[in-house]
Amino acid sequence: MKFDLSSEQELIRKTAREFAEKEITPHAARWDQNEEFPAETVKKLGELGFMGIAVPEQWGGAGMDNLSYILAVEEISRACGSVGVIMSVNNSLACWPLQAFGTDAQKEEWLEPLASGQKLGAYCLSEPQAGTDAAAQKTTANPDGDGWVLNGTKNFITNGAHADTFIVFAMTDLTKGHKGISAFVVDAHAPGVAVAHTEHKMGIRASDTAQITLDDVKLRGDQLLGEIKDGFKIAMQTLDGGRIGIAAKALGIAQASIDHSIAYAKERSQFGRPIAQFQAIQFKIAEMTLRTEAARLLTYRAAAVKDQGRRHSNESALAKLAASTASVYCSEEAVQIFGGNGYSKEYPVEKLMRDAKICDIYEGTNEVQKMVISATALA
Repeated sequence: MKFDLSSEQELIRKTAREFAEKEITPHAARWDQNEEFPAETVKKLGELGFMGIAVPEQWGGAGMDNLSYILAVEEISRACGSVGVIMSVNNSLACWPLQAFGTDAQKEEWLEPLASGQKLGAYCLSEPQAGTDAAAQKTTANPDGDGWVLNGTKNFITNGAHADTFIVFAMTDLTKGHKGISAFVVDAHAPGVAVAHTEHKMGIRASDTAQITLDDVKLRGDQLLGEIKDGFKIAMQTLDGGRIGIAAKALGIAQASIDHSIAYAKERSQFGRPIAQFQAIQFKIAEMTLRTEAARLLTYRAAAVKDQGRRHSNESALAKLAASTASVYCSEEAVQIFGGNGYSKEYPVEKLMRDAKICDIYEGTNEVQKMVISATALA
């Protein structure tokens, strides 16, 4: 087993880190405070090729592997979890299903603008009554001549208020349960598509999270993604890859928590010496490092398995569970190391703590990840 990165992967990581330090870190606190979507920064990410890293160059992407994508998300998320998730959703949840299930015509029309960063994508699965129970869809797509008419409401849609393209899941046969779900590609600016409201969140505040309403939205027949009634399969396979992206985002937050804690512990003195010299602080740093490094190995392995074209549901669940848990733990410990200063917005770690928590919840709660892991172990 090889643990060294290739020269191309090292370059991706270096480029992402330099971009994050220059273009994201100086602005992250302001974006968070004002709930400001970083539109110009997202555009620059597209110009770097980071909005479609693993998409073939033929379809507008950078043509890199999934591990390169994960490395970039991790570095971007070290600077700001909001920017990390904007990038992750576009790559994993919008580009990937189009790449995997789209026709060449769909890739040309929909994938190329997303992968090149000209447009932004979002993934519309959750509904007010259908979160973890994704099969409880109420959104419908009814036949209309050669096309479809879409009606329903989608909840907690990352990038929803700024996206140009939605991957939407809807019932095409209400009698079949999850076997009656189909997937569609939808123009976010089409008549009948509206943003009902955006959420005011505890963390990732620069990433918009919206409720989307679909009111008699007319679709062409060629906006069906994949085969009819294959929507649930498409949704679940997409989430397998998306969870690796969220794991990478969580790693970035965990690593930032460690970095800030080490710097502060060397600078802050109590009882006449830096607090880094106290074993209590040293042991915290050791535990934070252990959890992050273990999660990193699981995340990189999941990306490698995906690159091999193998099923990666279990690997993705392990990575997402380990990384999100490490992220929450490390950010909480960072606040503790900073003491009273950690609770103040003058220091960066309180934002890390707020941004970390959602990693336990979205793209499948950690309880769902345990269901996946245990089902594999007990099979």
